[in-house]
Amino acid sequence: MSTEPQTVRFQSGPETLEALLFLPAGNEPSACVVLGGGWCYVKELVQPMYARVLADNGIAALIFDYRYMGSSTGEPRQHIDPWQQIEDYRNAISYMETRDDIDAERIGAWGISYSGGHVLILGAIDPRVRAICAIVPTVDGYLNMRLAHGTLGFRRLQAAVLEARRKLFETGEQTYFDHQPEAEGDLATWPFPNSRVTFKRLKATQAPAYEGRATAASTDMLLAYQALPYAERLLATPTLMVVAEGDDHTHWDLAAKAFDAIPGQRKRLHIVPRSTHLTLYEDEGEVGKVAGLVSSWFTEHL
Repeated sequence: MSTEPQTVRFQSGPETLEALLFLPAGNEPSACVVLGGGWCYVKELVQPMYARVLADNGIAALIFDYRYMGSSTGEPRQHIDPWQQIEDYRNAISYMETRDDIDAERIGAWGISYSGGHVLILGAIDPRVRAICAIVPTVDGYLNMRLAHGTLGFRRLQAAVLEARRKLFETGEQTYFDHQPEAEGDLATWPFPNSRVTFKRLKATQAPAYEGRATAASTDMLLAYQALPYAERLLATPTLMVVAEGDDHTHWDLAAKAFDAIPGQRKRLHIVPRSTHLTLYEDEGEVGKVAGLVSSWFTEHL
């Protein structure tokens, strides 16, 4: 069985990132997986459930806070730049390469929701990544937001993003959007009040550092985010994609389109039946099943 995680730190650009390292039992260098969270996540949110299963099956797991988030450094706080987050993944890999207890030739990457898209990009651009797993991934930020908000809501979101950009230019002051709204129709990046209830519970039980807000500039960058074009470059990277049936947060049909674009046969699509996006956060039994599948995938391909 794995031991309790160690707190470790490493540099990513000018910032110091804090991470939890779960090591398997034994003295031999092990394969490892780096894990990063989705929109507004901190390292304690959901991810340790996956990390423990990996470590219990002989694979080290590193969960890190992105720059500007959680216990990592950087200003402005709660700023989500997807390309900087992907760079944080790459520096997490570089850190793991320096450790004597890690086999640097056997490194994988895991992501969920927004970071599910990140690992599709990462698997395409970083040859050190030997296998990936994308859980309910965001693959097209613009289309995702249009579908989630609807026509009128999307107009309001675009107007708010533009207003925040002008304010930042004129005053240097950041505007913050809630992760999710209190009530349907309130301005938030992800327009799902039921998700707010779920994350409030997760904050209380798992992740007190979760803040539930991000800079408006983060939403602006989300609207320009595209992981789909990288899917066709994943021929050499075994890819497991897990989607929730009926997911209307990151839209399972968009994820399936990305999966279809991955060439070759070293890929697997797993659909969680009779589920939603939030099933992979709320249902510990289902999360446990998916974590077991994830562990088997990395055991096979690392």
